[in-house]
Amino acid sequence: MSQRGRAGVEHEVSRQVEAAAGVVWQVMIDVERWPEWTDSVTAVRRLDDGPFGLGSQVRIKQPGLPATVWRVTDFQRHKSFTWFTHSPGVRTFGFHRLVAESDGGVTVRLGIEQRGLLAPLAGMFLTGLTRRHVETEARSLKRRCERR
Repeated sequence: MSQRGRAGVEHEVSRQVEAAAGVVWQVMIDVERWPEWTDSVTAVRRLDDGPFGLGSQVRIKQPGLPATVWRVTDFQRHKSFTWFTHSPGVRTFGFHRLVAESDGGVTVRLGIEQRGLLAPLAGMFLTGLTRRHVETEARSLKRRCERR
């Protein structure tokens, strides 16, 4: 975890995954199936039709948090996506990145960044929970992809 001044708080984790980047990418963007493989998400519902990508909206329920709607704001096919949600005084960005390794595996980088006037206050109360959710998602993604 790293702190980014008074305006934002970031939590990031990296995991080496012994699976083809294409496999990891497909598992990562099949967001409606996340509750099958990670305890950090209890329910996911796409709010739009078509392929998952830029502009897609998803309603997510996580343990200990209210359900929120996330919108994809950056999408680099087979490489990364970032989505965004907001609440009063806090803008939250979630990022999901793949880095292909020369040995055929991939490094996955997952993270959450909170910005805004109330981000430091939210961080005081939610840092532990947020860190656990990001860690659980990374560990579970690795396990799911390596089993395929």
